[in-house]
Amino acid sequence: MAAAKKAVLGPLVGAVDQGTSSTRFLVFNSRTAELLSHHQVEIKQEFPREGWVEQDPKEILQSVYECIEKTCEKLGQLNIDISNIKAIGVSNQRETTVVWDKLTGEPLYNAVVWLDLRTQSTVENLSKRIPGNNNFVKSKTGLPLSTYFSAVKLRWLLDNVRKVQKAVEEDRALFGTIDSWLIWSLTGGANGGVHCTDVTNASRTMLFNIHSLEWDKELCEFFEIPMKILPNVRSSSEIYGLMKISHSLKAGALEGVPISGCLGDQSAALVGQMCFQDGEAKNTYGTGCFLLCNTGRKCVFSEHGLLTTVAYKLGRDKPVYYALEGSVAIAGAVIRWLRDNLGIIKTSEEIEKLAKEVGTSYGCYFVPAFSGLYAPYWEPSARGIICGLTQFTNKCHIAFAALEAVCFQTREILDAMNRDCGIPLSHLQVDGGMTNNKILMQLQADILYIPVVKPSMPETTALGAAMAAGAAEGVGVWSLEPEDLSAVTMERFEPQINAEESEIRYSTWKKAVMKSVGWVTTQSSESGIP
Repeated sequence: MAAAKKAVLGPLVGAVDQGTSSTRFLVFNSRTAELLSHHQVEIKQEFPREGWVEQDPKEILQSVYECIEKTCEKLGQLNIDISNIKAIGVSNQRETTVVWDKLTGEPLYNAVVWLDLRTQSTVENLSKRIPGNNNFVKSKTGLPLSTYFSAVKLRWLLDNVRKVQKAVEEDRALFGTIDSWLIWSLTGGANGGVHCTDVTNASRTMLFNIHSLEWDKELCEFFEIPMKILPNVRSSSEIYGLMKISHSLKAGALEGVPISGCLGDQSAALVGQMCFQDGEAKNTYGTGCFLLCNTGRKCVFSEHGLLTTVAYKLGRDKPVYYALEGSVAIAGAVIRWLRDNLGIIKTSEEIEKLAKEVGTSYGCYFVPAFSGLYAPYWEPSARGIICGLTQFTNKCHIAFAALEAVCFQTREILDAMNRDCGIPLSHLQVDGGMTNNKILMQLQADILYIPVVKPSMPETTALGAAMAAGAAEGVGVWSLEPEDLSAVTMERFEPQINAEESEIRYSTWKKAVMKSVGWVTTQSSESGIP
């Protein structure tokens, strides 16, 4: 029987999903899009100073090897032949910035994570140099000048880290977002590794012209970034290189398999949710919360605080598609904070139990502006607050308020999206780890006052990367033609409260947001390295 089973599966595709809080490797059946096996490893986040967020690039890479190895072991136990894995896709936390030495393969500093705020003074100094009547940064990149994007992080590293400066002077430095660091390392590293990125990740650096689809000389001059350290920009679906693992790992079993898909995690989720038509949207609940709406082949600029970004380009000769994005910095991260910083839960899953005990936040509101506020406010001066506390408030109410915060923040970006697009979304497609929380999903439907629809397989980010990899020219094991895409089973959450109550809660939330703004006057935690 087992032998027969091996033959039936057909070609498989692997996906590395390197997120902010964890790394996973997942293997899919390319014919049915069924998830066959996966492994997940949590990643350490370091907070060396107030507002600083870093990760160790070597730990990230090691976690990828570990996930590949463990998943291959699990497939072996299921009697599935790993030589059927025909391609590998990469999806990653975006904007997070790595600079490494191309001769030794060693990182020259920790990865500066997208959430990191150390560049606030860099941003303030740069913004003085943008003419009020010609915001060329925004018109070329689709992005507001913010600590969120890679260019300012790279600028900080060049200004403050001697090892980075020296490597640039000696022509040894390479810059990349996490996708570039992983692909370079997995295709041989110092031994012939491929230094590339895709259009979606490039569009988050603030150095990339989203119209011409290339690194922009004027932007690089503005941020004073030497262009020689930037990766080559490729489409999201083509063979970049072959797996070449110098490790003595069992992961070596995938030696020679093409890496042929690359998408920033939010673009990957858009593809995995099959939002290929103009006007289709998804919301992903991960460390942060990201609502993306496909705007087709045209760039749409927001009037309401959303970003314009590259959605995907699924092949060298395929057209580029754009998206409007509402970005919320802190969603799942607030649960991790309740676990690691306050200790009121031991595992992230426990939050559902606490929230269920009270079924209400009892007038308590939690604005988790740990990294300032992102969309639609772009207010770096904000900080987290919990308000409306009384002697009656307990940890269950705070847990409930944390879940509500995720929903209210989603409502704010959905409202902005509806205003920009003119056609309100009739339902919301959701995915990401937090969507396993049924209380959260019901709350979300209540607060948005539209149905929330969740695929039964929530790993859409990895699925999107696998689809891009499997569909690449020269691989061709996954068809993206509409008639060939597998039908997905969905779970639906309908609003259960009355509209009036929904509105009252939302307007109180907005009052709380206003109280979180203007908290930090000057960044004290800026210069120097601990």
